Amino acid sequence: MTAYFEKYESVLPPEPIPHSIPRELLWQFLATMSLGVGLWYIAWRWTASLNPEALWFAIPLVAAETLAYIGLILFVINLWAVRDIPMQPAPSSIRQCVSDPEAFEDRPLQVDVFFPTYDEEPELVRLSILDAKAMDYPHPIDLTIHVLDDGKREAMAEVAREEGVNYITRDSNVGFKAGNMRNAMEQTFGDFIVICDADTRPFPTLLKRTLGYFRDPDVAWVQTPQWFFELPPGTPLPQVLKKRLGTPGHLLGRGIEKLVGPVRMGEDPFCNSPQMFYDVIQRRRNWANASFCCGAGSIHRREAVMEAALKSYSSAMDRFIGKITRDIKDLSLKSDLTEAMQRELALETELTPYKFHVSEDMYTSIVLHSDPDREWKSVFHPPVESKMLSTQDLVSWAVQRFKYAGGTIDVALNDNPLFKKGMSFPQRLMYASTFWSYLGCIWNVVFLAAPIIYLFTGIAPVAAYSMDFYKHVLPFLFLNTLATMVGTWGVAAWSGQSFYLSFFPINFRALVTVLRGKKISFPVTPKTRQEGNFAHLVIPQILVMVLTASGLAYAAVMAWMGRFTNVNGLLTNAFWAANNILAMWGIVAAAFWKPDPTDEGETS
Repeated sequence: MTAYFEKYESVLPPEPIPHSIPRELLWQFLATMSLGVGLWYIAWRWTASLNPEALWFAIPLVAAETLAYIGLILFVINLWAVRDIPMQPAPSSIRQCVSDPEAFEDRPLQVDVFFPTYDEEPELVRLSILDAKAMDYPHPIDLTIHVLDDGKREAMAEVAREEGVNYITRDSNVGFKAGNMRNAMEQTFGDFIVICDADTRPFPTLLKRTLGYFRDPDVAWVQTPQWFFELPPGTPLPQVLKKRLGTPGHLLGRGIEKLVGPVRMGEDPFCNSPQMFYDVIQRRRNWANASFCCGAGSIHRREAVMEAALKSYSSAMDRFIGKITRDIKDLSLKSDLTEAMQRELALETELTPYKFHVSEDMYTSIVLHSDPDREWKSVFHPPVESKMLSTQDLVSWAVQRFKYAGGTIDVALNDNPLFKKGMSFPQRLMYASTFWSYLGCIWNVVFLAAPIIYLFTGIAPVAAYSMDFYKHVLPFLFLNTLATMVGTWGVAAWSGQSFYLSFFPINFRALVTVLRGKKISFPVTPKTRQEGNFAHLVIPQILVMVLTASGLAYAAVMAWMGRFTNVNGLLTNAFWAANNILAMWGIVAAAFWKPDPTDEGETS
């Protein structure tokens, strides 16, 4: 099989960002200063800066700033400290992984590797199987690889037979991926389960570097970073400009790089690199025991998953029966009815280890983290232990982001762990940070609209663009930028921040879908490039760019005619508008991105 990603097979993953205590202390100092100055700024905005003649504009903007500031507080708490869990030697026996060794025979660990698949190319799954078979371990181990095929394809079954791995399918697709894994758990018996996607290709070191964490009998799962090995490396700017403009373009490109450093066009066009999420955000949740499961690349203790399923099953039955029998006064009748309903429900209700939800991995984390009796632990393991394929077109990217946003918002609004018993306060804050970030589409729309309103109308949301305004806003912006640079040291933050601002249409659609009580669908993210024109997917972003650019042009003409005399306001909003245009440009450019011709197509 020859595929577009074949030439990237030798690419190595980045090493985890080295932990530096001096840098961490500097980050904590700058972040504290930023929050302090930010609070001073927000207080001033509410009490002394609102334009009384345009409260319809001033109040929504200051409210948006306040909500964003709350998000900043949660972000700082999340990034406060790196507390990596020390790796332990690989266990040689199940007795080394349980609280009561005498209750178990002295035998090797039993590990199941799950590859759920639906419509992915069988030869792609074969590559994953081959890499899973190549995993090594310093002790005898009972390793079984399972292909969980919801597509019921003979070609997939043939691949499983040829590779000597177990093939599991089922009559229906109830529950989608979660139901697929539930079905597999009913037919397997491993002590630990490695969750993979169809394109997850484990490294040989995955088991021997992660199973040691389970020497602590309270560790329920270990999450490893997801890494996309075939992200387009991009083309140097001088080379791109030379192709279009000849020698002058090449010289222009070199001049730009002299000023701002190396620039590569087409590098990771969809901002797929997960390093910010895993190596910064997830890794720094270890101190709060709040790193949540992200599916592929995770290892689960079967006992924990089944115990959580049993408790959720029991709680759901109790809630349902309590609701039905709430108004019955006769205690004997109530007792008899409850017993009868329990028997009936036990026969009709299936135990669901992985909740049938588009974010079943987060749900599993919530159930385990909120168990007040067991106090399960999670571990984020910083080194990359597998490789995966990224989305290669805007349709696939939009499907994936909508699932992430919709699933997270659905959990936040309908089954929020912040109000569950059993979670510690730091864990609640970590989950709150995740939920709050997806609600950012609400205030991001205000930030995108504000400079447009000002440039077209001249109406300011502040009383005056005076020295008092700059005295409050500039120190906050400077300290926040500096703190973010230090706190995310080693990971480029600008592209992630700009894409986050431009996500607003997808997040809004997800929010509206959940608020209307509709289910977030379970579409499989395509693993092959989708062809076509994707401009229709970025119409809102293009509209923002056009309106903002038109506002800049209109304000410039008005200023030239002497009708726009507030120079400070014009410059401030022009800078703001330019930042918004740049933020939108990334996703708009992605809609028109085409891979290098040498990468096109797949042949077998």
